[in-house]
Formats: sequence, C-alpha cells, structure tokens
Amino acid sequence: MRDRKLAEVFPPGEFIREELEARGWTQDDLAAILGRPSRLVSELITAKRGITPETARGLGGAFGTSAQLWMNLESTYRLWKSDPEQDLVERRARLYTTAPLRLMIKRGWIEDSSSVDVLETRLKDFFGLSDDLREPQFFAHVARRSSSCPQLTPLQNAWLYRAGHMAKAVSAGDFSEARLAEMLQLLKLFLPNPEDLRKIPKLLAEFGIRFIVIEPFPQSKIDGATFWLNNHHPVVVLSLRYDRIDWFWHTLAHELAHVESGDGKNNDKFALDIDLVGERTKSSDNRPQYEVKADERATDFLLPQTELDDFIMRVKSLYSKKKIAEFADRINVHPGIVVGQLQHTGELSYAHNREMLVRIRHIITDVALTDGWGRSVPSSP
Repeated sequence: MRDRKLAEVFPPGEFIREELEARGWTQDDLAAILGRPSRLVSELITAKRGITPETARGLGGAFGTSAQLWMNLESTYRLWKSDPEQDLVERRARLYTTAPLRLMIKRGWIEDSSSVDVLETRLKDFFGLSDDLREPQFFAHVARRSSSCPQLTPLQNAWLYRAGHMAKAVSAGDFSEARLAEMLQLLKLFLPNPEDLRKIPKLLAEFGIRFIVIEPFPQSKIDGATFWLNNHHPVVVLSLRYDRIDWFWHTLAHELAHVESGDGKNNDKFALDIDLVGERTKSSDNRPQYEVKADERATDFLLPQTELDDFIMRVKSLYSKKKIAEFADRINVHPGIVVGQLQHTGELSYAHNREMLVRIRHIITDVALTDGWGRSVPSSP
C-alpha cells in the first residue's frame, strides 16, 4: 500500500508567525523569551533554519505546547520538501527492478546517463515499449523453458531482447524445413574436429537459420534459446556458459531440434533452455515433453543411443581414455562428446576425463556474431 502524499505542507515558521500574532509578540520578543539571537527567530520563520531539539523545547515552553509538536512539524515539512528526490529514487528503483540496468550499461546495450528521464527512454527503446515503462516480456509471450520457474527473470528477459536485436543483423536466407535433414548431415561432418566449428555459422545461414552467441549474465543459468523472427527466419542463440565441446554440441543440437519441431513459430512461444547440460540438469520426469523430445533428438544426432548402449555394455565402468578415443573415432565424433554423454547418463563422474572436454569458445566467437567476452556489436535496437 502506498502512503498518501500531501498536496502542500507549510513550514514550521508559519505556525510560529501565527503564535506571535495571537499573542501580539514581535520576533524580538520571542528571541528575548528564548534567550536566542533575533536572527535565529527570523531564520526559523522564513524556513532558512531548521528546528533542532533544543529549539523545539524552547518553542514548546514559550507557546505552551510539547517539544514533539515542533519536531513533528519540522520533520513533516522536510520530508515534503524532499518529495521530488524521493520520486527520483522510486523511478530509479523501478528501472533496476525492470532490468539489470548496470549490467546492461556495462555491456554497452544501453548508454549510461545521470538523467532518470533519459535512462527510462533508453530502456523503453531497448524493450520496444511506446508507453510507460512496464514489465516487458520477450515477444509478449510465455516462455517455454526447461526450468520450472513460471516467469522470465529480468536477467533472462534482457538477454533474450538483446538476442532479438542482434538476430536482425545476421544475413540468412529463408528457412526450408525440407532441407533441414540435408543441413544436419553436413553438420555431422564437423563433429570430430573442433576447428570445423568455424564453418557452423555460415552453414546455418545458408540453410536459413540465424546463429548468434551472447555471453550470459551471472546467475541467469541460460544455455541457449530458439525463437523465430517470422515464419521463415528461425534464430538459434547460445550462451557458451560452459566452454566445453560437449556442452556446445549438445546445446546446439538441442536448439536445432526446437527449430525442427517448429517451436516458437508464429511467435506464439519460444524455447529458453536453462541448466540444459551438467550436474544440475533436470530429470526427464520433471520436464515438458517438448524438452525431452529435443534432448532425445540432440543425443541421437551426436551419438546414436544404440551405439552408446552397446559401448556401455561392452566397457561398463572401465572407461579408459584409449577406449573412449577409439569409440569416438569409430563413430566419427570428438572424444569429448562421448565423455559428455557418459557423464550425462551417469556412467562417468563429472570429475573424470575433463581434459577431453576441449575449450571451443575462442573458435566459435571468432566467426559468429558475438556479444560478450570483450566483443560488442552496435547497441541500438
């Protein structure tokens, strides 16, 4: 509940003047009664000086009131006088509640300003709001997400809006579902060699999929997202939250599965994937069916389940680096992908064979439109 704001509050000096008139006293008379300089009384009446506890006790004695009355009059007046600053504080608080303002400024997504009005305008421009700064929602639709949170956090929402701005700068043809299988077969050729990741943005663009990379905000937990600018232009965004080859490939394949299923088409929904890979990955029992399906398609794309099951049955807990490397070579994928799948299924501890999970961020950010890690793109929407 908001407090009622008074239209106008009079300074305590007005009440002192009324008391003097009622008694027929002059300012000099009151000064003599208080034993204080005449200048002090004059400054109290003109509100150039505030009432201190000592002065309040003197006024109470002179006029037959409590000292608290004069302290209350002083406090009420000073608070009313500071209302404009309070309004600014409330408006700033609203900005910080709506979006991770300082982080957005630091990343160059909006330009800083000492003016609250200017910052409000820039945030409205960023979120595409024409009227008052209200809580924005990406594409104004409910997110389809792998976490159980009912709403986007300000961090996640801002990240998605940034993706929407950047996607428009990527050149790509119209997407054709009929050619998706062809693209996936070509993409499979890049699985063994990390350096081939450089070819991915161009390949996706040739088949009508816009691909961008945006560094995640701390605590946002975003791994990737899929949405459509329109019915012919899907967008896949990765955060590269973990710099590992298995994470990259599983997340990319997962997002492409969303594209294949048409998730987000017609802008009626979109896929935002959180904690997709790693020890905190959610159980399939607690996840929506479309996310389970995307995971299954991703796993099958990277490493057919029958092949993995056969390898697990033959090796079972004796997962040496040599055996993993030989298996990966036979099925034509990077060993790190095998390690990632074994970790995901619980066959291998997340602490084991980490050296096979090679870093790939420097490779993909060299060729993809990237925001973060010291790289930036124009900030205008």
